[in-house]
Formats: sequence, structure tokens, C-alpha cells
Amino acid sequence: MKNSLIINRIKQGALLLMSALIFVACTEDDMPALDPDEVLTGQSKSYDLDEVAVPGISGTAVLEETSTGSTKLTITLSGTPDGGQHPAHIHFNSAATGGGIAVSLTPVNGTTGISETIISRQDDGSSLTYNQLLDFDGYINVHLSADDLGTIVAQGDIGSNELTGETKTYTLNEADVDGISGEIIFEERRNGFALATISLTGTPDGGVHPAHIHANSAAIGGGILFTFNPVNGTTGMSMTDTREGMMDGEEGYTYDEILEVDGYVNVHLSAEALATIVAQGDIGSNELTGVSQTYPLAAVAVAGISGEITFQERINGFALATITLVGTPVDGSHPAHIHENSAAVGGGILYTFNPVNGATGVSISDTRQGMMDGEASYNYAQILTVDGYVNVHLSATELATIVAQGDIGVNFE
Repeated sequence: MKNSLIINRIKQGALLLMSALIFVACTEDDMPALDPDEVLTGQSKSYDLDEVAVPGISGTAVLEETSTGSTKLTITLSGTPDGGQHPAHIHFNSAATGGGIAVSLTPVNGTTGISETIISRQDDGSSLTYNQLLDFDGYINVHLSADDLGTIVAQGDIGSNELTGETKTYTLNEADVDGISGEIIFEERRNGFALATISLTGTPDGGVHPAHIHANSAAIGGGILFTFNPVNGTTGMSMTDTREGMMDGEEGYTYDEILEVDGYVNVHLSAEALATIVAQGDIGSNELTGVSQTYPLAAVAVAGISGEITFQERINGFALATITLVGTPVDGSHPAHIHENSAAVGGGILYTFNPVNGATGVSISDTRQGMMDGEASYNYAQILTVDGYVNVHLSATELATIVAQGDIGVNFE
């Protein structure tokens, strides 16, 4: 009897064990196998996709690493039309430079604004891991439709073209055309180069305005070092990647090199009217420090002509010298110099400024280079201690007639 009870319990235990094994087996058969490309590691990177040709459409592109080292790329846009299908691609180079398609992505669903793509290879079959994509030289374009690929609705640089947040802004002043002025902003990229954005107000609709970095300061003038993409007159904008100028053979500039370049920016009226400058500004080592010294220039032989000269220190140690006079004749051109000694004593010419334009009453010069060959340059500190005075003359043929005069440096009281 006792043995029979033990045998029955053993049988019951065996049945329970078999039932459990059958349940587990059935459960495993019912569970779908996990796709390793859908298993995320938790590593991710987000990039902005900015509005381009269609107002109101923008968003983000999020890269997420999978367990296989591939990338799940999710585009999320707001403002897309219901029912729309928006092709999307990763392109080579930066958006400012442009380039061919590297990776074709799942089109963005206009109703949801979402696109999801698993990326392990480029379209040509070459491998592209998550870590490689983080350093990829590329950008993302989202297009309006398959029939209108030329219309970009959202765009953003990715990988090595990502911006670091470091920026430098230079003012572009009005020049030959009233009402046109603005700024140029250089934004550092992870690859060391920069995104250069020119923003102007007052440009004419439909205008196309060539723009360049020139050698030296604007007061001295010089040849073209780098060519930007032209400014669009309708938007007033130009965007350029500084690693590559528009003209063949032009060297690129890193962000750090831009901060030190001996140059200035010119924006021209058109390709046919390059001599007409619509906006201009010094950059790099020619930037002003904000330190300045102003000296009065009193009327002398011609009543009503007087003004001042202001020396503004540059980062390179030299100075921008600006003579500003009132009362000069519209058709006048007035030579100006630094002379040695005080005005009361008189003396020879030490330095020749650019002539004062009678129509504007203004002369702008760089103290590192006088107009005459062989003249010594003056840095800002030397201007403050020079034993000299400034003369502005009536004309090149009437140098004996002084229209404005003032002591500078150690002679100024």
C-alpha cells in the first residue's frame, strides 16, 4: 500500500514536469524571433532639420545604434501635408556644398511626419556603421515629392559637418549703394571648417551679388582669396562651406584660420558690376578691438571745414584711421598727412592717408601702410605717442592751403 502511494506520487510529478516542458516549448514557438537590428543599445544622436523651401516644415533626424552596429534613423517633421510622401536621402558633403545621394531613406509619411530606416550600408553597397555615420561627411534632404525633388522641404548637416556652437560675427557696412548692409557669421564645424552665412537687408529682389574674402584690410584693398556662394537678392542670404571656394584652385579656410586671416569681405552689386560694392567689412586680424582715440581737426584756411580723426585699434595691433569732416566741397579730393612735430612747430610728412572725399567728408586708411612708397607704418600704440599733427589740404595742387589741422599723439592736450 505504501509502495503504491509512492509510485502514484512519482507518476504525478512526472506528469507535472512533462506539462511544464510542453508549455514552455509551446510558448517559445509562439514568440517571434527578435530582429537584432531592432534592438537598440541606448546610444543616439539628434540633428536638426531646418525649414527650406516650404514655410512651416521642420523637425529632427535621430540616429540610434542597434545591437549589430547598424543605425535606426528616425525623421520626425511637423507641418507636412496629410497624404504626402516626401523622399529623403543622406547626401555627401555639407548642405552648403551639395553632393550626390549616399543613402536612400524611407520616404516621410506626410500624415504622421515620420520616416524610419535601418541603415547598415550606403546605396553603393559599402558598409556604414553607426559610428561611421557619426563622422560621416554628409547632410539630409527631405524633398516635397518624387515628382518635385528640386524642392527641399527640410535639410540639415550631420556627422562631421555638425556645428560646434562656436561662432564669430563680423559687420558688413553699407558701401556704394544706400540701404544695403548686414553681417557675416562663421560657425565652426566638427571637422574644423566653418559654415559662412551672409545676411543682408536692402538687397533687390532677383539680385545675384558675388561675394569674396579679399587680402588685406578694406582700407588697403587686395585680391580675392576666397569666393562665397552669391548672395540671393530676394532673401539677402548666402551660405558657403569654407573648406571649398566657388572658384577652382581656391584654398579652403578652417574656422581658426578665418579668425586670423588678413582679409575683408566684399559683396558686389552683380557679376557685371564688380566695381560697385554694396557691403563691406574687415574680418580676422583686421577686426577692431573696441579701443579708440579721437583727435579734433580745427578749421584753418577755409571757413566751415572742420572735423576729427579717429584711430581704432585692430587685433593685429595697427589701426583704422577715419577722418570725418563737415563743409568739404562735393567735388573735392583733399590730401591728408601726419606731419612730424606739433602744428605750431611744423615738419615734414611722416605718413600719407587716403584723400578725404569731398562729397562724403570721409577718408579711411590703415596705419600699417601709407599711400606713398617707403613710408613707415604705425601701430595703434605708436599713434598715441607719436610727435606729430594731422594736416588736411585743399587739393593736390594746393597743398599750401590747409583746410583742417590738429595735434595728435604726445602733442594732444
